[in-house]
Amino acid sequence: MTTIAIFTITALCEIAGCFAFWAWARQGASALWLVPGVASLIAFAWLLTRIDSDFAGRAYAAYGGIYIVASLVWLWAFEGTRPDRWDVAGGAVCVLGALLILYGPRSV
Repeated sequence: MTTIAIFTITALCEIAGCFAFWAWARQGASALWLVPGVASLIAFAWLLTRIDSDFAGRAYAAYGGIYIVASLVWLWAFEGTRPDRWDVAGGAVCVLGALLILYGPRSV
C-alpha cells in the first residue's frame, strides 16, 4: 500500500475516532459512541507506524498535512459545510508541505 493511501486511511480513522468523542461530549450522543471511537484511534496509531520512514517525527509531520485535507473533506462530506477558498488554499499549502517532507531530497 502506498504512503499516501496509508496516510488517508490513517486520517479517516483519527477523524472518526475524534468525532465519536465530539459527538458524545458536545452533541449529547450515547457513551456507546466511545467504543468505536477508541477502536478508530487505536487503528489510527497502529496505521501511523506502517509509514515507511526512518524517523517518527518526519512521518508525523508529513501526516499532518494529509490530516488537514482529510478534515476538510470530513467537514464537507459528513458535517455538510463546504470548505471556503481559504480552507482550500490552506489545505493545498499543507499537502505541498507534506509532499516536501516525504519526498524532498535528503543528504545522509
